[in-house]
Amino acid sequence: MLRPILTAAAFAVLALPARAQDLVIRGGTIHTGVEASPTAEVVIARAGRIAYAGPAAGAPSTEGLPVIDLKGATLFPGFTDGHAHLDGIGWRELTLNLEGSTSVVDAMARLTAWADAHPEGVIVGRGWIETRWPESANGARFLTAADLDAAAPGRIVLLQRADGHASVASTPALERLGITARTEAPFGGEILKGPDGRPTGLFVDAAEQLLAPLMPQADPEQTRQAYRAGFRVEATYGWTGVHFMSAPWRDIPLLEAMAEAGEAPLRIYNSVTPDGAQALFASGPRQTPDGRIITRAVKYYADGALGSRGAALFAPYSDAPETTGLMQITTDQIVPLYEQALRSGIQLATHAIGDRGNASVAEWYATALEAVPAAERPNGADVRLRIEHAQIVRPSDYHRFRDLPIIASMQPSHAIGDFHFAPARLGDARLDGAYAWHSLIDLGVIVVGGSDAPVERGDPLIEFYAAVARRDLDGVQGPDWRPAEAVDRATALKMFTLWPAYASFRENELGTIEVGKRADFTAFDIDLMTVPEADIPHGHATLTVVDGRVVYQRP
Repeated sequence: MLRPILTAAAFAVLALPARAQDLVIRGGTIHTGVEASPTAEVVIARAGRIAYAGPAAGAPSTEGLPVIDLKGATLFPGFTDGHAHLDGIGWRELTLNLEGSTSVVDAMARLTAWADAHPEGVIVGRGWIETRWPESANGARFLTAADLDAAAPGRIVLLQRADGHASVASTPALERLGITARTEAPFGGEILKGPDGRPTGLFVDAAEQLLAPLMPQADPEQTRQAYRAGFRVEATYGWTGVHFMSAPWRDIPLLEAMAEAGEAPLRIYNSVTPDGAQALFASGPRQTPDGRIITRAVKYYADGALGSRGAALFAPYSDAPETTGLMQITTDQIVPLYEQALRSGIQLATHAIGDRGNASVAEWYATALEAVPAAERPNGADVRLRIEHAQIVRPSDYHRFRDLPIIASMQPSHAIGDFHFAPARLGDARLDGAYAWHSLIDLGVIVVGGSDAPVERGDPLIEFYAAVARRDLDGVQGPDWRPAEAVDRATALKMFTLWPAYASFRENELGTIEVGKRADFTAFDIDLMTVPEADIPHGHATLTVVDGRVVYQRP
């Protein structure tokens, strides 16, 4: 069962100025992430950087420095969420949250309660997923406008699926937008229609854009509140940094202003939405003076999601033979954009979930690299191309990740959730390339761990557990879950510490507890390297430190 998020009152320290600090931490096991000296007894930070990590007997004088006693908790290098949506995490706290709804009845009861409590305005929510609902045999029962109309009569309602790749709209919403049986979906999208040809209310992938005019345009202060909420949630979970995927270009100045005002307690590495690509290509990478907010990547979309059957596959879906999914962009559109990014020193991150989506991105990357040789790139050969998700890859295509190379940015919790419906979507044979962390790592591929929150809960302990156990939170591991793709604990630690640092060009500053690196630490009340697997998701973060400054401490 998912744990509730702690409230802001649980924070001992948060949103203080981002000044670097001096600090001593001791009183528990310290895992450094360094093979030559894997553990330490004491860590000392001075001016926000690690000055000492080693045995207590050899430590220099710490007289006058603040001391944190771990009281038996375990310290690690700062955990970084390699793929999350900071804005969505914040808005999840402020809007209707359908996460964990157990049925259509449950989800609609939540909608009715929200509508009663908020009698005015558009209702916006997110988090429903139908794949395990009793009304949804084989994942075929999506929410419809009729469901929303019955739960919130006369209201404009927009409810996004948990994965963000499908939304359902109420009849008043469709009427306001003028969407009828004659409305055509844009390229890369689908409007689901019933036997009578009329829209059911469900919009998939690019078709969600048709609903945009009804989305409330939050004022700057509301947006700031959402980011504050997102920072609070992430710090509570123990994340010291977030790779913010699809960061809205319009919000980059706000995040930078928050950093300058001391309201950005965590490190944020922005991969912006395509609408900001040209401006970022023109400016090149940018960051705040303290390096807390860095913007040097752009994220594109190759295909959709597996759950809503938008992931692009080579062969038809096993449970929907009429479709192979949805590509979101063409070769002629994307390759010139890739070439611009390479010439501008901007990192490329591309969403790809299906096997056809992943193969296409690899081909596009190879074409762009050939067109823009290293001599024409500010980064030379060190471009660190990324594929976000890389969920379904043909084993014959694994070598593409090694050879180009491509960083595989993957979210372990997707596997333990998706495997309740992925066999139906894919059939058994294609599961050989599904969520193949171990296979890719064995080839020398960098696999960055993330959560994709708010698509998933966003807890690093759930992600770590999923990576090493490859079981769901009830301990279930079906016969077709490919258990050999689980990774060992030392590898899982790298997935959330050193490898996200590498993927953001900061492996010399972050990712391990070594002298000279920035003093970013995460402590949990369990030792992830020794505790029984089943206990991992039940632990809690006890301490989050960034630049030697405590940004969260569990009471």
